[in-house]
This record gives sequence, C-alpha cells and structure tokens, in this order.
Amino acid sequence: MEAFFVSAVVVALAEIGDKTQILSLMLAARFRRAPPVLAGILLATLANHAAAGLMGMFFGTLLTGASLRWLLGLSFVSFSLWALFPERGGARRRALGGGAFVAALCAFFVAELGDRTQLATIGLAARFGQLYAVVGGTTLGMMLANIPAVLIGGRLAERLPVRAIRLAAAFVFAGLGLLTLFGGR
Repeated sequence: MEAFFVSAVVVALAEIGDKTQILSLMLAARFRRAPPVLAGILLATLANHAAAGLMGMFFGTLLTGASLRWLLGLSFVSFSLWALFPERGGARRRALGGGAFVAALCAFFVAELGDRTQLATIGLAARFGQLYAVVGGTTLGMMLANIPAVLIGGRLAERLPVRAIRLAAAFVFAGLGLLTLFGGR
C-alpha cells in the first residue's frame, strides 16, 4: 500500500504545471469533450507508466544493495531540483487529428516520454519492486492532476499556486531521495 500511496502523491505533485498538464488544458479547450480526452489520457498514461514500471523493475533486479540505493537516491534528489523549474514549450504542441480520444492518446503518450513523471515511475518501481502498485499509483496521481485541468480548464490553472505546488513536489522528491540514501530500502 505504501508503494501505491507514495507513487500517487509523488506523481500528482510533480504533474502540477507540467507540460502534460498544460497539454490536458489545451486538449480540453480544443475538443470541449471531456470524456474522450480523459479516456485518451488514461490509456496513454497506463501504457507509458507500465513500460516505465517494467523498466524500473528490470533495473531494480540488475542493480542491488548500495549501488541501487545510491542511484535511486541521487535520482530522486535530481528530480527534486528538476521539479523546481517549470517546463517550457509543452503548450505549443499541437494535438494530432482524428478526434478527441485519438488526439489525447497520441499526444499525451508522446509528451510523457522522458518526462519527469515517467522517470519517477522508473525510480519508484525500482525502489519498491511492486509493479502494479507503482503503475496504479502513478496513473492515479496523473489522473488526479489532469482531471481538473480537463474539466475546469484554464480558469483553474490560473488560480492554483503552481509555485507552491512545485516546491512541495521538490520537497517530496528530496525526501524520497534522502530516505532512499539514508533510511534503508
């Protein structure tokens, strides 16, 4: 249960103000049909994070002991620094044609490649060694951050304290890094 909860919180915080959340706002504004946009985001996230989780499980079996602990700990500390800076250029990406679902599915999957939430999923899967809990948690976190973006649109995004949320995400990543480095598994 810890892997699921930590994964959900980490990704929900990391997603606030991220390029994929901006993409969610853009898709909602363009198509004005929340259900197919949300379905595309959900399916893209599941596919992307399942692949990332499998990669994390693989690396978790290759590296053991102190080497895994240091690699993961330093990765999470790096994510905390990365979380402090807003991503640029995501709002300019154009959704693909073919309807709201296909556009959301394709655009979201591609935008999530190499994103900090995908990299966090790799690290969380390697740290916890629980594929289903991590993928379920990171997917839930992604949806918790993106459902309001799709349903409420730009008005909500303008009122959220994005800087404070970005700092909270950095704090969570730093805490996970320090816990991994100095607190055992």
